[in-house]
Amino acid sequence: MASELCKTISEAKLERHKNLFLNYRNLHHFPLELLKDEGLQYLERLYMKRNSLTTLPENLAQKLPNLVELYLHSNNIVVVPEAIGSLVKLQFLDLSDNALEIVCPEIGRLRSLRHLRLANNQLKYLPAEVGDLRELQTLDISTNRLMTLPERLHMCLSLQYLTADRNHLWSVPRHLCQLPSLNELSMAGNRLAFLPL
Repeated sequence: MASELCKTISEAKLERHKNLFLNYRNLHHFPLELLKDEGLQYLERLYMKRNSLTTLPENLAQKLPNLVELYLHSNNIVVVPEAIGSLVKLQFLDLSDNALEIVCPEIGRLRSLRHLRLANNQLKYLPAEVGDLRELQTLDISTNRLMTLPERLHMCLSLQYLTADRNHLWSVPRHLCQLPSLNELSMAGNRLAFLPL
């Protein structure tokens, strides 16, 4: 399996691939081959779904500077590291079905991010810096342990779809109702005591 992985990555480097599929590889660590030398400078989409990753490397942005989409669905990642904030071109980040307890404030530096999926994790709160994601269109934070939503979430002026089902939310922030582009707000399976007028 290791040699097959090396071959796949070497080929991607050699042929300057824009997409790399490393799903279902039983990976416990981020492959070092991805981060060797100059990395994969041309890579735009990295698929690493259904592995056993627990962390992300600190030099991820340095080695994969043109990453636009990162799929890490169904791993065992506990913390989104500060390094994620340096992936300045990232538009799509899927961290659903992990073991996330913390999303670092640096996520707010992803100014190009349009789709953020954090469903099915262990999150008790989201950093206020999520409100700095002005291009964000989709936010899925369903099935977590959230008791509140970030106060600055109403600053995500491009937000169209917000899914916050199955959390521990007591209320809907009044400011959310003023989001100009919001088409769909789903908050089923919470503990809502009242809705803002």
